[in-house]
Amino acid sequence: MKETVLVTGGAGYIGSHTSVRLIESGYDVVCVDNLSNAHESVLDGIQAICGKRPRFYKADCTDKETMQRIFTEQSIDAVIHFAAFKAVGESVQMPVAYYRNNIDSLLTLLECMDNSPKTRALVFSSSCTVYGQPDVLPVDENAPILQATSPYGNTKQINEEIIRDAIAAGRSYKAILLRYFNPIGAHPSALIGEEPNGIPQNLIPFVVQTAAGIRKELSVFGNDYNTPDGSCIRDYIDIIDLADAHIAALRHLLHDDAKPIDAFNIGTGHGVSVLELINAFQEATGVALPYRIAPRREGDIEAIWANPAKAERELKWKAHRKLEDTLRSAWQWQLHSMQKD
Repeated sequence: MKETVLVTGGAGYIGSHTSVRLIESGYDVVCVDNLSNAHESVLDGIQAICGKRPRFYKADCTDKETMQRIFTEQSIDAVIHFAAFKAVGESVQMPVAYYRNNIDSLLTLLECMDNSPKTRALVFSSSCTVYGQPDVLPVDENAPILQATSPYGNTKQINEEIIRDAIAAGRSYKAILLRYFNPIGAHPSALIGEEPNGIPQNLIPFVVQTAAGIRKELSVFGNDYNTPDGSCIRDYIDIIDLADAHIAALRHLLHDDAKPIDAFNIGTGHGVSVLELINAFQEATGVALPYRIAPRREGDIEAIWANPAKAERELKWKAHRKLEDTLRSAWQWQLHSMQKD
């Protein structure tokens, strides 16, 4: 009998790609999304890729009555929790909204899981922001959890602690915290990708929209950091590699002798600066990208990249895709989106 996985934020960027990989891996998928930063048409893309459409509920994960009904109707074996506000800069301007949404949604979900004896596993979408600005790079899972540099990062730290406390209190499910770095790219079919509502908050959607002429120019926030070219350094991971990490985590929880709770870094192990990324995009696509240097953005970390050895060893997962291929996939998705419109 197939296992049923609830994917919160399932119409979003990471959620939709993970839903594809779940279906391709033989799971039944139930998606929940309030569509605040996603489009229901994403489900058409998932169906076109997989030949199967996830069961979909338009619902907010803070709505306990609706979430409890979903658990009752669908007999959930495992949960992958993506649903959250996710922009560092925006969180600095809207801290209360970020705390309300990101923490309430997890608490509601955990209460529903408490009432669902069949649910045995939780994969939580955490972030490298829990490390703050690490003292040692690349950062591994033993690095201290430093003070968050943004409300967004702080919600991830708080939610990790909530899950740890819930597990310590003797819950029947196990949990994995996936601390991932910077997901980019799109499905190779160009049928799904990162499609934010309004002005993009993440780098790559802004890059491809600028390359397409939708935005006038890209802003590089700061060129005076203590890095080789002065711009921030991140670990950019292909979205399909990231989706595969969720499948690996789920299998580990459901079928291996997993610990009650564990954390894994999900990244490539390589740091790339913003200016290097711009150059790589131009070389990969042949498209010029106008940009300007802007002041530093509050909440940004100077440099961070992963040591993913633990995930490679224990989850049997590794990032495989090359940066230039990932950037081309993002550009192809943008071109496809413009034809669709």
